[in-house]
Order: sequence, then structure tokens, then C-alpha cells
Amino acid sequence: MHGLITKNTGSWYLVHTDDGQDIECKIKGNFRLKGIRSTNPVAVGDRVEIIVNTEGTAFISQIDDRKNYIIRKASNLSKQSHILAANVDQCLLIVTINYPETSTTFIDRFLASAEAYRVPVKLVFNKIDLYNEDEQHYLDGLINLYTTIGYPCFTISALQRDGIDALKEELKEKITLFSGHSGVGKSTLINAIIPEADTKTGEISQSHLKGMHTTTFSEMFPLGSDNSYIIDTPGIKGFGTFDMEETEIGHYFPEIFKFSANCKYGNCTHRHEPGCAVLEAINQHYISESRYNSYLSIIEDKEEAKYRTGLKKR
Repeated sequence: MHGLITKNTGSWYLVHTDDGQDIECKIKGNFRLKGIRSTNPVAVGDRVEIIVNTEGTAFISQIDDRKNYIIRKASNLSKQSHILAANVDQCLLIVTINYPETSTTFIDRFLASAEAYRVPVKLVFNKIDLYNEDEQHYLDGLINLYTTIGYPCFTISALQRDGIDALKEELKEKITLFSGHSGVGKSTLINAIIPEADTKTGEISQSHLKGMHTTTFSEMFPLGSDNSYIIDTPGIKGFGTFDMEETEIGHYFPEIFKFSANCKYGNCTHRHEPGCAVLEAINQHYISESRYNSYLSIIEDKEEAKYRTGLKKR
């Protein structure tokens, strides 16, 4: 029997079968022995084959080939990965300038990983109803930066329902992953788009202005009847990139990749080499320092603690 993974609780999976059933499934015991270095070898969005036993229990026996996926370093197992979702058409990365703050380091690591696995990303800046003049100015600067690079940007207030209609248009006939820090308003946004989803929302911790987890597992929600779906995922603190070769990292920053074609050396790391076109572009302000610092952080980051701090770059 064949179907689609629509929910992953960590201990069991909900599979929507091709004949319209929703069946709770486990992973077969030998499934993890196939060399999949992941804390969750099966992810929401996967197409799978399942076996239903006569006593009513069901097991996932096989995963179909994926067209893409979003992956990050597992938070507590540095040699393993965590797959956020598979077979998506796009991702909306929900960002907040404050309440809580999303760093450019986090944004850039997410974008680089998405580039590596061929997932288009759009940035959604939420909570615009809360920002003061300085924060609004910073927001305008970020939007200018990322739209210039080629990432579409949207501004919304999920709580006030401002900008939601325009965002809905971007979701039509697509499977869209929603991701971001805890507290950025993913659940509130999903409730604004699909009221019947009734996802849990939480308060911001006033002591640290950080979000508290409300979504504890990944789940796919249908959006209307036009083959549109939203995948909601638990909020993530840091984004550790996974399985990137040093010489490839520049390829996942479009503006760095563009200028690297003019570097003197083909294997230039854009750090100290003579004749580096990327370093010259930074000096000429064609590449932002925040993006370059994020690039360096991926190259130099060997300790998990670094990407968890996520200091804001301006």
C-alpha cells in the first residue's frame, strides 16, 4: 500500500494512503540499518510504501526517491542530520526583527542549506505591527538586501491579519514548508490561513524575548482543494548546516557564486587569496558583510555552540 507521510510525532507516522485512508505507522526494525544518517529517516512529505499486518499494525517498508528536502545538523548529535520535510515546492522562512529576534546568521544558514537541496525560499517578515522606527529601518534594509540577491520578501502581521491575502496567493498549488524560530508566529500565521487547523500558539518568554515551543511535531495541512499543502514544523533555535564541502559553500550564496567566476584561482575560498573577486566585491559593497560573515561561519564553524548563539549582523 502506498501513501504520503502527513504527520511525524517522533514515535509514529500518519500515512494518508492513495485510496484515502489515514493509517498510523511505525518504522520496521531494520529500516535504520540502511545507512541513513538521520535522527528521522522518514519525514513529512515523503511518499512511502507500507505493510498492514492482519492484526492491524502497520509498518513503513520503503521510501520513494525524494525530489528534494530541507536538512540541518541534528541539535544534539553532530554527526547526524535532521530532515525538516521532503518533496516540497517551496519554503516560507518566518522571520521577526524582534520579539524574538532572528539573526541574519540563522537566515543565511537556512538559505544556504535550501540552495544546496534545491528548495526555493521566500522570506516572510512577521510582527510588523510591533516594530519601532529603528526596527522598521532595519527591516527595510534586510528586505532590500535579500530581494536584491533574489529572495522574495513579504511583510505581515499574522495577529492583525495584515498581508495574509497576498501570502495566500503564493501558496496555491504548492506544498510549502513553514519554518523559523519558536515564537516568530508560525502557528498564528497558519491559523490565519487555515482557521480549521487550530494549531497551538504560545507566549513569548519576557525574560529572554524568545519563543517557547508550541508545535512539538511536524504535520501537513491541506489548503483548499487545489493540491496545496502547508507543512508546519517545530521551531528551531539554531541552524547547523550538514554535509557541505568547503569548496561548495560559496555556490550556495548566489551573490558570492556570481563574483567567484572572476577569482584568480578556481579553488579560491574567498578568505585570503590574491586576486579574489569576492573580497573585492565586498570592499566595493556589492556583497554585504553580514552575508560574507555568514559564509565564513559555515566554513569555520566546527563547534555546535557557534551557530546556536546567532549574533545579529548589521
